[in-house]
Amino acid sequence: MKYKPDWFLLGMIAATVLAWAFPGPGAAGGWMHPELLTKAGVALIFFLHGVALSFAALKAGALNWRLHLLVQTCTFVLFPLLGLGVMWALGDHVSAGLRLGIFYLCALPSTVSSSVAFTGAAKGNVAGAVFNATLSSLLGVLLTPLLVGAVMQTTGQSVPLGPVILDLLRWLVLPLALGQAARPVLADWAKKNKPLIVFADRTTILILVYTSFCDSFRQGVWSASGGLTLPIVLALAAVIFGLALLVTTRLADAFHFNREDRIAAVFCGSKKTLASGVPMAKLIFGAHPAIGLILLPIMVYHPLQLIVCGFLAERWSKSAPEKT
Repeated sequence: MKYKPDWFLLGMIAATVLAWAFPGPGAAGGWMHPELLTKAGVALIFFLHGVALSFAALKAGALNWRLHLLVQTCTFVLFPLLGLGVMWALGDHVSAGLRLGIFYLCALPSTVSSSVAFTGAAKGNVAGAVFNATLSSLLGVLLTPLLVGAVMQTTGQSVPLGPVILDLLRWLVLPLALGQAARPVLADWAKKNKPLIVFADRTTILILVYTSFCDSFRQGVWSASGGLTLPIVLALAAVIFGLALLVTTRLADAFHFNREDRIAAVFCGSKKTLASGVPMAKLIFGAHPAIGLILLPIMVYHPLQLIVCGFLAERWSKSAPEKT
């Protein structure tokens, strides 16, 4: 099978390189006006998410409470505890921005589209995956900033949670609700133009990635962090993802899940969203000088989880029993 490069992953690399080479336009005071562009981009992304969100599909998987309990506990309890452990283990060996980025990765909700897609490809419980991935995204609007705010305050940093929650409601929850309200009118159009919507969503995220890194490069955050930053993040992301896969698998076995629920639990409970993570970071951290470092762990985790989960989905699909 011929390998086809993922334009979105290549785009993240290109956006980072452009931010390093030309930080002026996307930095504070630049002609792109990132303070306005960020909020408009976040609103667009979550409006499109609202249009795509099917509550009929969500309802179909609502009754499997053991699966929901496992996935949401992994996402918002075990993962953050793992993030705290990694932060403690790192100590002062890496910058504060990178440690915060590791915890931010662990506090994020699960993905929606890829979790459902991989569960379907592996012949798992798709309805359960839809419910849990969507519920995770909705819970993350509240829980992610609360978890991050608590950790920042305990580490001597501060984030005004009131304005952050207000911004999340205004630029994230409201567009999501408006997208859901417009679904009766736009659902058919969205279904026919799904590639266009995906392109608009991903392109907006790339613009937010570019503006996030511009200030970090301009203020010299990366030069102060040392040349081993990327290898360290790669190693940490691999360890975190490996532990997430191991824990979700063991818990699914302990709950005596059937094959379909086990697949949904592993894919939904181990994955983290870049699509929501980037815009949420822009609202939570605002003009934080190290926002590029904060985003780096999820940017590394994202392709890693796609590669590994793609391999697992193909393997589990081949081992699925034939239905009679």
